[in-house]
Amino acid sequence: MKQWQQIIVKKNYTLLETMQVIDASSLQFAVVVDDEQHLLGTVTDGDIRRGILRGEGLDVSIDEVMNTTPITALAGQKPYKYKQLMQKKKLKQLPIVDSAKRLIDIVFFDKWQNIGENKNSVILMLGGLGTRLRPLTNDVPKPMLKVGNKPIVETIVDSFKQHGYTNFIFSVNYKKEMIQEYFQDGEPFGISIEYIEEQKRMGTAGALSLLKERPVAPFFVMNGDLLTQINFDQLMQFHKEHEAIATMCVREYEFQIPYGVIETNGANLVNIKEKPIHRSFINAGIYVLSPEVLDFIPQYEFYDMPTLFEQLMARGKKTAAFPIHEYWLDIGQMDDFYRANEEFGRLDI
Repeated sequence: MKQWQQIIVKKNYTLLETMQVIDASSLQFAVVVDDEQHLLGTVTDGDIRRGILRGEGLDVSIDEVMNTTPITALAGQKPYKYKQLMQKKKLKQLPIVDSAKRLIDIVFFDKWQNIGENKNSVILMLGGLGTRLRPLTNDVPKPMLKVGNKPIVETIVDSFKQHGYTNFIFSVNYKKEMIQEYFQDGEPFGISIEYIEEQKRMGTAGALSLLKERPVAPFFVMNGDLLTQINFDQLMQFHKEHEAIATMCVREYEFQIPYGVIETNGANLVNIKEKPIHRSFINAGIYVLSPEVLDFIPQYEFYDMPTLFEQLMARGKKTAAFPIHEYWLDIGQMDDFYRANEEFGRLDI
């Protein structure tokens, strides 16, 4: 079977089923066809996440989310023609169809590129005190607590390495020597590491003012107490596709009000909702920032990421939200730490 045939779905597939097809493939893409192989639409990871942001449920039919007018090319042309079209339209995938719009092939731009290490930097915020995990953090910084058989931050590093990201910057403070002695310059782990040292608490964004060199490409920033299975390539591509100056990963959070909620109009009772469930997106502590964002961060001051995003939005800068549907856990409290160790062996993190 050709690789692209693994990413064919039918229009009665749900959003969840299509997500599973995309996640099972390395192609980050799916095509929707009918029983005669006529191309009905395409679905990218970005299409799915935009659908989630619109409030689409995981059980919605994929034809509610797919791109119904994808760019295609007619079969039988020279390969360089496909390459020219993909470069002009900035496409990563190009469905090839016959004169009856039946899907014949899919061309992927990666075949013309030298695939290797990604140059985008990864900045990990590792300077927190971890007060909510005491006494575990009395002698060990939180990112060095072991989940499974290795420190949390090593699992984060391994996740980025799977996608070719090997250039790291560690922002350290509390018990920094333990982190530096363990990772050194990164060579034993197949990566490179620079360190920036916070002399005081600087928040989740303030430490970026300490960078020794300004990045020339978009870069990741991630809290050092998270476990996740997100595809960092998809996150970076989402950031670029939306031409955002800053992208924040968000996670859907729901809670149930344990009472009947009353709606009124003046003194009139108009509705009663019994124990309604509220859903909102919360900050997931993972970001992609373009280099120009650094111009908005004050020098050597405490500054948090939510404040940075608020300032960017107030100035009319384009920001984006990347919804996470994959596994994600913030190890902020003792229960989270125990849960992480219970789940680690069952998950491919």
